[in-house]
Amino acid sequence: MSAQRQETVRRLAAPDITARKGGVPIVCLTAYTAPMAELLDDHCDLLLVGDSVGMVVHGLPNTVGVTLEMMILHGQAVMRTSKKAMVVVDMPFGSYEGAPEIAYQNAVRIMKETGASAVKVESGSTVVETIEYLVKRGVPVMGHVGLRPQAVLVDGGFKAKGRAGEERARILEEAKATAAAGAFAVVVEGVAEGLAREITETIAVPTIGIGASAGCDGQILVTDDMLGLFDWTPKFVRRYADLRGEISKAIAGYADDVRQRNFPGPAEIYFAKAANT
Repeated sequence: MSAQRQETVRRLAAPDITARKGGVPIVCLTAYTAPMAELLDDHCDLLLVGDSVGMVVHGLPNTVGVTLEMMILHGQAVMRTSKKAMVVVDMPFGSYEGAPEIAYQNAVRIMKETGASAVKVESGSTVVETIEYLVKRGVPVMGHVGLRPQAVLVDGGFKAKGRAGEERARILEEAKATAAAGAFAVVVEGVAEGLAREITETIAVPTIGIGASAGCDGQILVTDDMLGLFDWTPKFVRRYADLRGEISKAIAGYADDVRQRNFPGPAEIYFAKAANT
C-alpha cells in the first residue's frame, strides 16, 4: 500500500438519498459551473445540473431548447469540483420521451461522459415505463412531478398544479407510479401544499420540494434565484442574498475607477527591475 495514500471523501449516492426518507431534510441546489459547484458542495447533499441552465446561463426563454451536449458540458464542470454531494443531471426535452432504448442510450452517455451519479426525468404516464427500463439497467433515476418545465408549451406557461380535484388525483398517481417504477427520489414542483404533503406521506422514496411544502423530505431551489441574481423570481423562492445589487455596485466602482484613471494603480502595476550596479 502506498505511503502517499490520500484521504478520500465518499460521494453520496442514490441509496444514501433514499435512506433519508422521513429523516433529516435533504439539502439540494442547482449547479452549472465548476466554481459554484465547489462552493455548494460543502453544504448540499445533492447538486442538480438542471436544464434550467438554458434559462439561467444561456438566456433561453424556457428549457425546451436545451440539448444533450449542453447538459453534458455543464455536468462535467460540476463534477470536476464537487467531491461530496451526489450529482444528478437532467435529461433534456426530447432525449427520453420516446422509445426506452433511446432514453437508455442518452442516459448512459450522460453518465459516462460526466461521471454523474444519476439522471432526472420529468415524469408522466408515458415516462413511467422508461424509468423502470433505466433502473433495471443500472441507471439511477430521479423523477419530477407537478409543474413540469419541459411541458411549458403545452401548458401555456409556468402554472401551479394540483389545485383542482382531477389534476390533483392525476399528479398523485404519477408520483406513486414514478416511485413504484424505481425512482430513488421525486422532485415535487409547483403544487398545492396539501398535495405535496400527501405525496410525501404516500410514496416510499424521498420527495424534494420546490414550490411545494416544508413537509417534503428535502428542498431544492435554483441557486441563482436564491442568491438574488435576477430582478424577478418565482413566488416560492426565498432570497438569501442580493448578489445582483452587489455585483452591479462593484462593476460601477470599477467603471468609475477606469474612467478617472484610478485603475490600475501602483499595487496592480509591474515595474522594471532596477539595473545591477
